[in-house]
Amino acid sequence: MFFPIADTPNPPGRPLMTWALMALNIAIYLLVTLPASRGQISFNDPLLYEYLQAFGLQGQVTARELFENLSAYDLLVFEYGYRPAEFSLIALFSSMFLHGGLMHLAGNMLFLFIFGDNVEYRLGRLRYLLTYLGCGVVATLFFALFVPDSQVPLIGASGAISGVLGCYFLWFPRNRVRCFLFLFPILMTSVYLSARLVLGFYLLIDNILPFLFTATSASGVAHGAHIGGFIGGLALAWGADQYYQKRRFWPRRPASEESKLTSVQRVCPAVTAGDLDGASSCYLALEEERERLQVDGADVVAIGNYLLDKGRYQEALRVFRRFVAERQTDQRIDQAYLGAGKAMLHQPRYVTSAYHYFLSALDLARSEQLAAEARLQLRIIEQQRAAKG
Repeated sequence: MFFPIADTPNPPGRPLMTWALMALNIAIYLLVTLPASRGQISFNDPLLYEYLQAFGLQGQVTARELFENLSAYDLLVFEYGYRPAEFSLIALFSSMFLHGGLMHLAGNMLFLFIFGDNVEYRLGRLRYLLTYLGCGVVATLFFALFVPDSQVPLIGASGAISGVLGCYFLWFPRNRVRCFLFLFPILMTSVYLSARLVLGFYLLIDNILPFLFTATSASGVAHGAHIGGFIGGLALAWGADQYYQKRRFWPRRPASEESKLTSVQRVCPAVTAGDLDGASSCYLALEEERERLQVDGADVVAIGNYLLDKGRYQEALRVFRRFVAERQTDQRIDQAYLGAGKAMLHQPRYVTSAYHYFLSALDLARSEQLAAEARLQLRIIEQQRAAKG
């Protein structure tokens, strides 16, 4: 058997939303699941009667036998897990953050940790969170289609995480996943495999085949939820690509209206028209975001490209990174991503980050020329990787 333990390349920065989701799942397990698993239940709990009606009065076991093996967590899962026979909007979301045991939690968090950061970087934190929750809802409803009368609660983050995997499958086909191969005592090693091979195996072998030939109740695994989440993630990623493809080639302002450094002159009066060296020194010396935003986006891009041409790559990277961080809605954001990637290529330890910047430039490109240049840079990096083996 094999299971993933890491992936490459990884994006720059910290995947704060992925970490926050992991922390929330772990905190709920430690603060809710574990205490409730040892908690006693009361005969007066109205939920107990509903639970016994659903499971204890069917002739298979007596209500007393069922009661003697119940914990407070069983009733909590019954209330906040999603039961297809009893639609609940609250349970549709709360079920994503409950887990049946430590291994259930650990497996889900491992997949989220490995694959979440790339998808979060591609989408941005808020859109990533909405994608995570949306795919979790789709996964749960897809599962419910096949067992509409079931009172067995569905819990776990795996449907939402499968949606993240679906996005990853479409967006990062060239990534590689480090997998641990375990065939004791013959083989124990790790190898790098294609991301699409690993995720395709997960979808087909781990979920579709068991879904078709194994009853969910027998395995205890909601394969239908995994499949629904994965399909939801694929559909969302494809839809996002189509949306940006339509918006990609918006017209620019005529070249005559492009940067003349007039906005830099407002901030630094000593800079003369066309003095890119002086404009660069002025912009790099601005310490507050409020001051930098007084400089037009066109002037900032002109400064960054000037620094690139002069071989001042660290300074160019500072300019373009500031642009990306502070001007996400500017129509020249595609040029900033491209420029940052170019600056990073001249620093070997940043090549992986450059790859992701070029991907972003390609996604946001508003001209065929810029899109073609981003594709070229991506091919160069991929060829260099292939040459290194």
